[in-house]
Amino acid sequence: MYRILIVEDDPDISMALEDDFAFEGFEVTMARDGQNGLALGTNNDFNIIILDVMLPKMNGFDVCKTFRSNGVTTPIIMLTAKSHEIDKVLGLEFGADDYITKPFSPRELQARVKAILRRSEMQVDKRPTAKFKFGDIQVDFDKYIICKKEKQLDLTTFEFSLLKFLLENENKVLSRDVLLDNLWGTDVIVDPRTVDTHIANLRRKLEDNPKKPRWIIGIRGVGYKIRSS
Repeated sequence: MYRILIVEDDPDISMALEDDFAFEGFEVTMARDGQNGLALGTNNDFNIIILDVMLPKMNGFDVCKTFRSNGVTTPIIMLTAKSHEIDKVLGLEFGADDYITKPFSPRELQARVKAILRRSEMQVDKRPTAKFKFGDIQVDFDKYIICKKEKQLDLTTFEFSLLKFLLENENKVLSRDVLLDNLWGTDVIVDPRTVDTHIANLRRKLEDNPKKPRWIIGIRGVGYKIRSS
């Protein structure tokens, strides 16, 4: 049984989400404010977290950022009533795996949750046995550990998946559509610019100079590739 944490203060939305996911067989834990959500998500083992942005006591951006700085790698989907692009980008930059804008379709949210869970299971069940090394970066997918200059890096679940897929297709130029289909699934509609934000996050962690990347190369109008030499 999957365990899901839902951090949402709107009573109507939280009740509907709790009922929907319980009906789908999830074990649901609810939090009504950011501080409680942070405590629950930090001290318990969840498969996924649904996190609203506008919360009392502590907003969702700060909760997400604190999760990641504390080493919590649980996948996070952010809910936002804001439609401005900057709010979506901020959520991804703070470490969220995906976002969905209110009002949203419960079916779409469930599809995104299930896509992320499938991706997480693939990491466990289909991990490559190879170890990768490029420059001062070492990747061990048996243990899912990434180190730069012998210092371990904290990557989100999606960043692990993205790096894995790039390395498995080393030196191949992968379009945004290919990345979306393989990492989210063909049944989920995601803005292609979301890929750019995750690539930028990954570059900040791996590259010495993210503005002049050495490893993750963008091909204008096409997509991205990774090179290890």
